[in-house]
Amino acid sequence: MSVSGEQVFSTDVEASVQQCFTTVTEFERYPEWFSSIEHAEVLERHADGVGKVVEYRINMKLKSIRYVLEYAHEKPARLTWKSVDGDVEAIEGSYLFEKLGPKRSRATCRQAIALGFWVPGPIRKIMEQQALKQSVLEFKAAAESAANEQAARRKPAKK
Repeated sequence: MSVSGEQVFSTDVEASVQQCFTTVTEFERYPEWFSSIEHAEVLERHADGVGKVVEYRINMKLKSIRYVLEYAHEKPARLTWKSVDGDVEAIEGSYLFEKLGPKRSRATCRQAIALGFWVPGPIRKIMEQQALKQSVLEFKAAAESAANEQAARRKPAKK
């Protein structure tokens, strides 16, 4: 299993590190906000309840691809994963959340994929960069939406 060509993308998120971690580990909710994920199911959990083994099915336009990732984490700042089964030869990645303020974080995602089938190098690199950027921006929108909903619930009703 050879994974190379790691892609990295960072963005600032208007949500706390804890909210970022909560959003990214609510795996069953991925199909609600992650445009290419059709299905996500937690198969096994860590003792603290966070998903450990998760099965995904993603829509790759030409066909649907299934893969299973195994996760490790350091709450609330880091989540790492590696593939353990599926149609893709290998996937390794991580999210790192850094506190920039009380309700502001930097999210950095790193990921390397070995597809298991040939795609021309320049096309593959562009596809991987765009896919990573899109997934991080979709995560950002989901985390910010959850943070806004949480803030709205905390505000006292006006009289």
